[in-house]
Amino acid sequence: MIPHPPFASQLTLEDELRAFEALQPRLAHVWSHLAQESDQPSTTVVVPSLTLDPAGLERLEGAAYYEERLLFLLIRLRNPRARVVYVTSQPVHPLILDYLLQLLPGIPASHARQRLTMLCAHDASPRPLTQKILERPRLIERIRQAVGEPGQAFLSVFNATPLERRLAVLLGIPLNGVDPALAHLGSKSGSRKVFRSAGVPLPDGAEDLRDELDIVEALAALKARQPGLRRAMLKLDEGFSGEGNALFTYPAAGGAGALAPALEGLRFVAPGEDRAGFLAKFRAMGGVVEAFLEAREVQSPSAQLRTNPNGGVMLLSTHDQLLGGADAQIFEGCRFPAADGYRREVQELGLRVGRVLADLGVVSRFGVDFLATRDAPSSAWQLHAIEINLRLGGTTHPFLALRFLTGGELDPSSGLFRSPSGRPKYYRATDNLHSPRYRGLLPEDLLEITTINQLNFDHRRETGVLFHLIGALSQYGKLGLTAIGNSHAEADELYQRTLDILQYETRFG
Repeated sequence: MIPHPPFASQLTLEDELRAFEALQPRLAHVWSHLAQESDQPSTTVVVPSLTLDPAGLERLEGAAYYEERLLFLLIRLRNPRARVVYVTSQPVHPLILDYLLQLLPGIPASHARQRLTMLCAHDASPRPLTQKILERPRLIERIRQAVGEPGQAFLSVFNATPLERRLAVLLGIPLNGVDPALAHLGSKSGSRKVFRSAGVPLPDGAEDLRDELDIVEALAALKARQPGLRRAMLKLDEGFSGEGNALFTYPAAGGAGALAPALEGLRFVAPGEDRAGFLAKFRAMGGVVEAFLEAREVQSPSAQLRTNPNGGVMLLSTHDQLLGGADAQIFEGCRFPAADGYRREVQELGLRVGRVLADLGVVSRFGVDFLATRDAPSSAWQLHAIEINLRLGGTTHPFLALRFLTGGELDPSSGLFRSPSGRPKYYRATDNLHSPRYRGLLPEDLLEITTINQLNFDHRRETGVLFHLIGALSQYGKLGLTAIGNSHAEADELYQRTLDILQYETRFG
């Protein structure tokens, strides 16, 4: 193992893989302390890099500010002997840190701030943060110095790729995420295989498709099995947030021979996408074809789980995902917990998937997305699993926010989250508050508006609003929030009240 090579370029792939394998067993030791919420010293290095398709990052307005979503991992500072090293592409406004740390229950903000090290690449380009760090050997050395004793430290990331594996080796600490060698299990094709192994229902379709011929053959076979099928989904294996999806409508006549020409009519979720570009990506990364589930009522619940280094599986939460766009494919927010009518089944099916992943060696937080359909209010909901996300997602940081503010825990039997007072908690959250009128609002302005209108979280009532993506507000007019209430209705009312207040306060903008 190379202990601390000064430059990433000096680390061969063989040395990297060997060192990574040697580091990972340390994670079990660190995890044991975290699971017990002990007061043992530990250091969490947070690198919230969106290491995703570069074209997708370029389309994501204010992508660098999404790195602020994992600031809720400052919950680690509730342990008075814990340290956090947080790395970003651009500096985080000091007021944002003050805003969060003063809400941390039971810990003086000044004490928490002394145990927090903020580092920055000073690079706003639309590239993964991890790539920027690897290009800056002196920044890597600063992270090492901030870590101190590596035996009690680990690397926490948004998603784990070979870039994050390389960074973990250069820092000499284990990666708290899925081994990149297992990343295929979270692709669209890999997800379908895991669902079958877990005995979980999934839409009819085909995976491991590589080109247009494969797509046409899969569409024809799907239509032969379901003659009444009107539409199908084409999905890129590595697409995210619905942007790798395209909707296919079967032609009214012409049989199998009409399918290839009908691809000209694909409807794309990603803005600006076209048939040639989509099929080129399909050839590069592969994908799946699935029946489009038609029903009078369609909901999109998800389960969030965690597998640990000892092979255990833990349910973290369930959500109803709020989807938008022309064909309801774009993630716009979520409500916690998922609806009573299917929450327990979502939990059980999610745990089945988790057990398969644990048996395959996955150590990670992950989400399992479902579609719930029914044709009448009196009918039972039918669940189909559609995707595994072997990474943190849009439902991760709102749940971290809830834990950050309340210190409560999920009751796995009911799926309800209870604060230490025993109250069940509910929230509605989004990353997508977006208005030209918000542009020019500084963090100071937002916090003033929040305080004057009494939106801040009230620890006595255990209700209120917590904002994120605050750094994107002034330039992009973009903001995220989590509205926490003592019922779904209260959380929804607080969410809408917040939107109304922001609209009123920016009326002259």
